[in-house]
Amino acid sequence: MPTHHEDAPGSAASPEKAWASPSLAAALRERLSRHLPFSQMRPEQVDRFLAASSEVYFAPGEVVLQPEGGVVESLYFLRQGSVTGLRGAQSLYDANIEYAAGDLFPIAAFMGRRPVSLTLTAHSDTFCLQVPRAAVESLAADSAPFAGVLSRQMLHFIEASRRALQLEQASAALASQTLERPLGELIRRAPITCNPQDPIEDALRRMHEQRRDSVHVVDELGAPLGILTRFDVLGRITLPGIPLEHPIKAVMTSPVKSLSIHHTAADAAILMTRLGLRHVPVTREGVLVGVVTERDLFAMQQMSIKQLHTTIRTAATLEDFRSAAADIRQTTITLLAQGVQAQQLTELISHLNDVLTQQLVAVTAKAHGLDLSQACWLAFGSEGRSEQTVATDQDNGLVFVSEEPDRERPAWLAFAHEVNESLAACGYPLCKGHVMARNPACCLTPQEWQRRFSKWIEQGSPEDLLAASIYFDLRPVAGQLDLAQGLKALIADKARANPRFCRQLAEEVLRSPSALGWLGGIEAQVVDGVRMLDLKLHGTAVFVAVARLRSLAQGITEVNTRRRLLAVAHLNGVPEHHAQAWVSGFEFLQMLRLRTQIKGPDAATPNAGPNHMRLDALNDIDERILKETLRLVRRLQQDVELDYRRL
Repeated sequence: MPTHHEDAPGSAASPEKAWASPSLAAALRERLSRHLPFSQMRPEQVDRFLAASSEVYFAPGEVVLQPEGGVVESLYFLRQGSVTGLRGAQSLYDANIEYAAGDLFPIAAFMGRRPVSLTLTAHSDTFCLQVPRAAVESLAADSAPFAGVLSRQMLHFIEASRRALQLEQASAALASQTLERPLGELIRRAPITCNPQDPIEDALRRMHEQRRDSVHVVDELGAPLGILTRFDVLGRITLPGIPLEHPIKAVMTSPVKSLSIHHTAADAAILMTRLGLRHVPVTREGVLVGVVTERDLFAMQQMSIKQLHTTIRTAATLEDFRSAAADIRQTTITLLAQGVQAQQLTELISHLNDVLTQQLVAVTAKAHGLDLSQACWLAFGSEGRSEQTVATDQDNGLVFVSEEPDRERPAWLAFAHEVNESLAACGYPLCKGHVMARNPACCLTPQEWQRRFSKWIEQGSPEDLLAASIYFDLRPVAGQLDLAQGLKALIADKARANPRFCRQLAEEVLRSPSALGWLGGIEAQVVDGVRMLDLKLHGTAVFVAVARLRSLAQGITEVNTRRRLLAVAHLNGVPEHHAQAWVSGFEFLQMLRLRTQIKGPDAATPNAGPNHMRLDALNDIDERILKETLRLVRRLQQDVELDYRRL
């Protein structure tokens, strides 16, 4: 167990001595407030954490915690230095780990009331704040942010990261939208107001009669004091059983953030994003004169999803399709700014790309005089999985019905060639691996496709499968969709019955090098003199390959990575929090890819690819989550190695 070192520089022999100096206490408070969850806690709660803690020092190489030490009864905040966790001979599934300044540890062991699974050792001169269990549990009961980190650390950090990303993207997106109008120009009618002592019933009745979703509480001069929205009614009035004759001040949200008529719609959008608001009161010289809602701001967008969908469905010329593709990319930027998460955003991008492809295929088939009831356009890879990001190339194929395929194939190839070229003109690059319908090897009858898949699964070499794995994420997009169902069933049935095939897929999982060094730090790739990380190669591609392997090995026909992971977890009895960690890690990497791609090429790094992210662009929260996610990637690879290389 850790001990105090009185002769160490900056150490303290006891908690009383540690916080005897007000200046030291203030410095520690300021340092804590730089990190989650303390940055989200009330000042008095941070002070409680400090008051309950004592400072301990560990020399380089000194053991902080080890499995032999028994159940962990204290939580540590790493104030200075670093702590490394090294796996033992019996801990095959545990990866090495490194805690840096700002980390709370060891959360999992502390919450599980168990010993640590790794030997934690100081890597340099290390100072920690040690807090006993009773104080931690008392603070967790009073502080939701603190409790959130303890119970679901990664998910809590990801939510904080999503908020920061939403704010960043909102600021960027607003520059290209018409949100510079003063709020005074957006006010269409006076808000519903009441006094603090008015009964709740009166306020609700006025909201109902005037079909409004909020009522504002003002003082005698008309200045805003609080707000009650229809979203508050269930949690603040109905479920607690608050009598309707009680004054509205008992249930209103107070204080409220307001803006003046001179602020812009952009200011309102950023305030809503930062604080998670749906309504912003607008004042003139301190008096409430109106309210701006999410709906007001979203109505100002140049094009809604519904409008975009309609525009794509009516496209007839290549210029129409190019314009629609540009609108899809702009909509992606807008939705990212509104806080739409990676799963929904990538599925939406894929859906809109599907709609564009369906219309383009239909228009082109008509021009070539071909009957689409006799064919099906197939999507492979990220589009097949409904996981397309902004920078996505083409991976597609065609299945057509014919008694004389060699005679009819040229007509279908000419049609496919035009579709592929049109998609390229719309900003979807041609596949460098030639996985496209215009390739004769990707333009086959159902029987030919079945023979091709059977050969890959039953006789394919590792090199064959490396090139072919993209085909196993197959989804029909346009034409006669039923033509693809037999192919999906064949893949699932033959893969499940072929251990050799699964072992070869496992080699693909293990081919991606780990991006973590021996001590748990991120090993960067230097591109044009800048430290960068390929988020696809070292991250999402591994999740995709693991999900593909595990699902095909168990006969699961689903192709979406998130749903594959959840299905595999369910079939294998994996605890829900582990399954959610898999999904959260994958979607966090997807969000980083979207952010990187939306920013576009950096003139300082012309040799970087669309999935290369600058590590110096990461904030503290994202860097911590990225390290945790890369550790998870490595553990998934280790599990695959244990399951398949030892067979």
